[in-house]
Amino acid sequence: MSAQAKELVRSHLAHADGEQEMTREQREFYRERIKEKLQARDAVMVAHYYTDPEIQALAEESGGCVADSLEMARFGKEHPASTLIVAGVRFMGETAKILSPEKRVFMPTLEATCSLDIGCPEDEFAAFREQHPDRTVVVYANTSAAVKARADWVVTSSIAVELIEYLDQRGEKILWAPDQHLGAYVRDKTGADVLCWDGACIVHEEFKARGVEDLKAAHPGAAVLVHPESPASVVAIADVVGSTSQLIKAATEMPNDTFIVATDKGIFYKMQQLAPEKTFIEAPTAGSGATCRSCAHCPWMAMNGLENTLAVLQDENGCGQEIFVDPDLARRAMVPLDRMLDFGKNLKR
Repeated sequence: MSAQAKELVRSHLAHADGEQEMTREQREFYRERIKEKLQARDAVMVAHYYTDPEIQALAEESGGCVADSLEMARFGKEHPASTLIVAGVRFMGETAKILSPEKRVFMPTLEATCSLDIGCPEDEFAAFREQHPDRTVVVYANTSAAVKARADWVVTSSIAVELIEYLDQRGEKILWAPDQHLGAYVRDKTGADVLCWDGACIVHEEFKARGVEDLKAAHPGAAVLVHPESPASVVAIADVVGSTSQLIKAATEMPNDTFIVATDKGIFYKMQQLAPEKTFIEAPTAGSGATCRSCAHCPWMAMNGLENTLAVLQDENGCGQEIFVDPDLARRAMVPLDRMLDFGKNLKR
């Protein structure tokens, strides 16, 4: 990650504050008012697995969905509501708008972003691409619409290995952005020629192999579930490596009663909902308290709260938190997105 990108991440982190603590009565008031406003505005709420449990529960209770970034956008496209409230980070709102250009798309706050997105600015990425014109450009979903528009393919972690394997079999060399750990993982799994951009997720990069090993020694029957955005040393310890949806599936299907989970702890809401009899333990991170940048929870995801969600719904203009994507940019970004969607459909057949 460039020095400029690192400074941008630090700057965003300094302002990534969650909401103040509420009483149970206050939370219930906001929840009911949000449900009323969603109905009145012909709106549906979609939330990512990494948002706070209360936001995920609210999305489900109000007829929306909790999912990964691509499924959030798909759900929004297929739902008849004219307005989408996207609880997640900014690239998710952009993807939803690209797939549903006729709908209004709002977020509780446009300040909610992603270190992978920030760390891959369009101008720097364009220069990187120009240095390697012989490579097929594959970008992770965790990128801006502008970066997607410069790619040949967009990919999610759930199909990354299969897509790179497919391209490798066609003799194509890959330029991968922005997560270097996920890129290294698919390179290792496929043997493909993959050149990686220098980017990382501030949550997953903090997981440490030694801490996971110590925790596993204390819980010898536990299975280790790891997202491939984690460092290779953590991936090497895993019983299962996969996307958010794949890790949730593993937690419900594996016979173990205890799991050590190396991804954002927001995922525990869905895991505990689907497997209430099982125990889920956070994988240790590099620090704690003031020394920890994320402590296994994305600070930007935590910015999606009850108060700012209601504020957006109460204001016809969404308090200025509406997502806009230039139509020409959206058309160009849709090309690699369509390729991914078609590839994903074919995988399921």
